Amino acid sequence: MRIVFLGTPAFSVPFLRALVRPGERAPYRLVGVVTQPDRPGGRGRKPKPSAVKVEAEKLDLPTLQPERLRNNPLALEFLARTKPDLLIVVAFGQLLPTEFLNYPPLGALNIHTSLLPRYRGAAPVVHALMNGETETGVTLMKLDKGMDSGDIVSQLRIPIGEEVTTGEVEDILSEPGVELMLRDILPYSRGDLSPTPQNPAEATFAPRIEKKHARIEWNRSGTAIHNLIRALNPRPTAFAHFRDKGVKIWRSQRIAEQSAQTNRTSGEICEVTPDSILVQCGDDTQLALKELQLENRKRLSARDFANGLALKAGERFY
Repeated sequence: MRIVFLGTPAFSVPFLRALVRPGERAPYRLVGVVTQPDRPGGRGRKPKPSAVKVEAEKLDLPTLQPERLRNNPLALEFLARTKPDLLIVVAFGQLLPTEFLNYPPLGALNIHTSLLPRYRGAAPVVHALMNGETETGVTLMKLDKGMDSGDIVSQLRIPIGEEVTTGEVEDILSEPGVELMLRDILPYSRGDLSPTPQNPAEATFAPRIEKKHARIEWNRSGTAIHNLIRALNPRPTAFAHFRDKGVKIWRSQRIAEQSAQTNRTSGEICEVTPDSILVQCGDDTQLALKELQLENRKRLSARDFANGLALKAGERFY
């Protein structure tokens, strides 16, 4: 069985490596890689290859980087040259057009980091954490022309702790996701697994997060702000302003919600402790900030941030 892999970010790389080195586990061969074009990155904004492209070059695999797949003769030529029986897609970043999906006899399988039909879209882990979910998972699904709407081949469930970040959840999901993929490729190809249609009535959506969505609104509850902070770590990172400068909030800790009313303003510093900056939030709640980064400065613990700026109770994030 011949496989073409489609993926882009670092999360996709372990899946690519696993397909290259199956050992005696599977009689298949990875014959090509499709990834996004080089994008500007870093301070110089020079074109930077995707993590998958870097790995594909190390493995000496034929690689295609289309700006788009739809109506792209080069993409179809790549398929004709590599002759895949199956496509494996892991965080590629583009919808696959019908002519691409229909080319391989076995279609395309996609790894999606949610328990579909919940959280269809580009940012499933981010939205799960923002909503305070206590469980997520990985779904192996057959791609169709919709947005993560294809039939489910298999799933696994993973609990989510209340302090973990999106980056940490993606790391946690990587290994079991690879095992799920390797376990079910062959049974799927033999017809031993019967994909199950999703129930569209249960679908929820997880669109891509933009920078404007990362601004902290301090009149929200401490729990809601905490979930936003961990959901947007590492990208694009929740932010606020302090003393007329931007400040990224990398980590926080939820504390027991209060019932007593206070006269403090949302965003006001209530107390600076040895390891936290306690900030007033909406609904008479507080939040402990644990790691911060003033613009053009390095990330600091709350203690070092407070000491460096000589923070005092009564000052305010906004």
